[in-house]
Amino acid sequence: MTELLRNEAIPRSVRTVNLAGEALKRSLAQGLYALPHMEAVYNLYGPSEDTTYSTWSLVARDSADPPCIGRPLGNTRAYILDARLQPLPPGLSGELCLAGMGLAQGYLRRPDLTAERFVEIELFGRLERIYRTGDLARWLPDGQLQYLGRMDHQIKLRGYRIELGEIEAALTDHAGVDDAVVLLDETTDNPRLIAYVGSLCSSARKEALLARLRARLPDYMIPSLRVLPALPLNPNGKIDRARLPKPVIERGEFAPPRDISEQRVAEAWREVLDLTRIGIDENFSDLGGHSLLLTRVHFLLRRDYPGLHFVDLFGYPTARRLAAHLRALCADGAPAHTTAATQTIAAQAQTRTAERRAHRARLLQHRAK
Repeated sequence: MTELLRNEAIPRSVRTVNLAGEALKRSLAQGLYALPHMEAVYNLYGPSEDTTYSTWSLVARDSADPPCIGRPLGNTRAYILDARLQPLPPGLSGELCLAGMGLAQGYLRRPDLTAERFVEIELFGRLERIYRTGDLARWLPDGQLQYLGRMDHQIKLRGYRIELGEIEAALTDHAGVDDAVVLLDETTDNPRLIAYVGSLCSSARKEALLARLRARLPDYMIPSLRVLPALPLNPNGKIDRARLPKPVIERGEFAPPRDISEQRVAEAWREVLDLTRIGIDENFSDLGGHSLLLTRVHFLLRRDYPGLHFVDLFGYPTARRLAAHLRALCADGAPAHTTAATQTIAAQAQTRTAERRAHRARLLQHRAK
């Protein structure tokens, strides 16, 4: 359909288009609606195991949101289930499972796969034979389904299970992003999430996109952004992950620290990121930083700036901006307390540590008795 649209080969007699087979891009739907004779574009979803189509939605003509997959067709039931096959409430992502008259009997000569994908469970007080699609989705507040990607793109990072499709969906929700792919970069000792975004956008729009992600996703799911003019496609028009650029840390023009606050931030970043130098305009997450490393940054800076809160670090992603915030904490730009005060705080911390150890020792002695 994309090629037909690009080559202006869609006849004027075509007024309604039903699209299926892969996730519908917002740009394709908007391109079809730009045709003067186009009246309706429908997004259809469904696996062959449920007789091809299972859900449908009429794509809104002027919507800036990614097309959803809508509601179940007649004689089809849809469920969003967790790993224990229990229903999830609207807003939470889980596996999309289907039931109804269109369900296949199973796979020919594959009893093992049939038993794995077609299961009978109790749902809402009734026995239901369902097909586990392996697709990640969630119910929207208006009762429609949003497709988030494949569940086999689930990874584990720093103890958290992360659905990469959920991050990709959050990225493509942004008006300036049409395509996005999120991968786990394990080429260094510090694994990180990399998001490849197919969009031409300014640094300001990039910051706005990151701010929107932070408002929607937990800290451990915020990726480093790599903006490309376009994502590589295979002959079928799907994103070719194998042709994506290697995940390297992009370094811009080096701007050295200019004062003591910028120097303190750069020193803290160098220590936690294990880099030889830090420019004051470089983004912490783009350099491989994440929320766990920010806890170390906070610890290092709190020694000189006790008024610094951990959450502040997320709002100032460059050394220049964070240093400006630190200068605001102390009017003259100097450290917020003297060396003597630092020594006093350190002594108090050592005292508290010794007291905790003594308390634990007393507990152990009491239990031994």
